[in-house]
Amino acid sequence: MNHFTLRHGELHCEDVALATLAATLGTPLYVYSKAAIVEAFRAFDRAFAGVPHLVCFAMKANDHLAILRLLAREGAGFDVVSGGELWKALRAGADARKIVFSGVGKSDAELEAALDAGILMINVESPQELDAVERVAARRGGRAPVSLRVNPDVDPKTHPYIATGLKKSKFGIDFGEALVQYARARAMPHLDVVGIDCHIGSQLTEVTPFVDALARVRELAGRLVAEGFGLRYLDFGGGLGITYKDEVPPTPAEYAAAVQAGLRGLDCTLVLEPGRAVVGNAGVLVTKVLYRKDTAARRFVVVDGAMNDLVRPALYGSYQAIQPVRPRGGSTIVADVVGPVCESGDFLAKDRELEEVGSGDLLAVMSAGAYGYVMASNYNARPRPAAVLIDGSRHHIVRERETLEDLVRGERIPPELR
Repeated sequence: MNHFTLRHGELHCEDVALATLAATLGTPLYVYSKAAIVEAFRAFDRAFAGVPHLVCFAMKANDHLAILRLLAREGAGFDVVSGGELWKALRAGADARKIVFSGVGKSDAELEAALDAGILMINVESPQELDAVERVAARRGGRAPVSLRVNPDVDPKTHPYIATGLKKSKFGIDFGEALVQYARARAMPHLDVVGIDCHIGSQLTEVTPFVDALARVRELAGRLVAEGFGLRYLDFGGGLGITYKDEVPPTPAEYAAAVQAGLRGLDCTLVLEPGRAVVGNAGVLVTKVLYRKDTAARRFVVVDGAMNDLVRPALYGSYQAIQPVRPRGGSTIVADVVGPVCESGDFLAKDRELEEVGSGDLLAVMSAGAYGYVMASNYNARPRPAAVLIDGSRHHIVRERETLEDLVRGERIPPELR
């Protein structure tokens, strides 16, 4: 995370001191580096310059309008998984012709919105969904561009919650059934079969699973072409990991080099869907120490950030580095970093070695740019944090801190209870 550095004894994002932001905007606070996002996206785009390609940012990783607009201006497309994400992408200025719609449970209303917008393609994940797309397209009197997501049954060697390419996964069409479903799709008068889709999981730290999956997809593509399918797109998903602790994931260039051989001879555009790899290490969550609590069994550092602000550690047991915003270089302790939420699962770190801290000290939870704010909630009636985008020495508030009134917006008390 080279855009988060220590200068003059303080942690900075680009040229802005995190302590200064916390003093003016409060905590917890999400902070993103514009330069880091742009560099990561361009690295992907550059890595695949030798083949026709489209980089579609997986916006489930981070859906702030400002970040979507930034990526759209860089030429990115978008991978969306809900009608809400589609709406936000368009609201941010995305080119509909660069949007792919994934996900296992698209409603008729979502399919209609996708077709009305004129998106690039719908990634179909089941035979029943294939029927639904045909029905919706027929009702509109048009043809829907579709790609079938196939499940190659490849182990991505990642956390089971984010492994999507195994036979037991809810995602995709079983590989052995793919030819049958492609034949069904071709026979449907309101579908235009334009490609193949495959995504095996997230936070992958080696290239072998990608190579194995591509080999299977290439075999299927060859059979489809032999049967007369005019495939225009190979959507190979995302999944490239980032460094949270000591992982050494492939760079985009290394990833591209590993899969290039499997792409040779395929006369189609490669669609990539990186999410975490673009924004993960471009953001941090700044939180303030409220209390130190030492018991006979454990030490706790109680902070104002909680599982409702950043759920990954509680949900996955995942590691995210934690750094003092103003390190003093003193003695260290081993403690659990916990939040105020009334759950034993509310923690940001367990058994973590930290510099000695006290009330009022600031900590930065690193690598929080992906699956951070986007998964935040109002659990325990806690307003969600503010978020800022740093551009050199300037900061822009891209999400205002929620107020207490925001917590009840949309709620109604029945007349008889007033």
